Amino acid sequence: MLCVCCAPCATQSIEKLLEEYEITLYFANSNIFPEDEFENRLANAKKLAEIYNLPISIAEYVHREWKEFVKGLESEPEKGKRCEKCFEYNLSKGAKFAEENNFNFFTTTLTISPHKSSETIFAVGKNFKKFLPIDFKKDNGFQKSLELSKKYKLYRQNYCGCEFSIRK
Repeated sequence: MLCVCCAPCATQSIEKLLEEYEITLYFANSNIFPEDEFENRLANAKKLAEIYNLPISIAEYVHREWKEFVKGLESEPEKGKRCEKCFEYNLSKGAKFAEENNFNFFTTTLTISPHKSSETIFAVGKNFKKFLPIDFKKDNGFQKSLELSKKYKLYRQNYCGCEFSIRK
């Protein structure tokens, strides 16, 4: 099972996983703000699921729950403690979904971004028994995701998703 933060990051992640696995996409991103941004990213994730003919499951959007989870870390910089806490929140949702639906493993598209620390994601992920640490940045993964995003005409955002990372 692949936790999808957005369609562009999922492109190359899907390509890589399909070499060895059957996968289901899981979209659980209560960190995304505002809600219309969440809806836009969800629409593109659904579009990508159709392109690859993959099932996709969508978690309920509960932004206030996420904000409570990262409370006190609002002024942290990108790649700081708030991001680590956000990874914990999202990976815990993925772990629960993987367990409830009998998936052998789950992983995340987050590692494809040059703006995210794969080491931090892996450190958080090791706390979840079915987490599979895959660094999708390897082998020019991010560059390939840019090319696939253009090919499929996917919406590319300019911030990670939370209101604290919106670039002015």
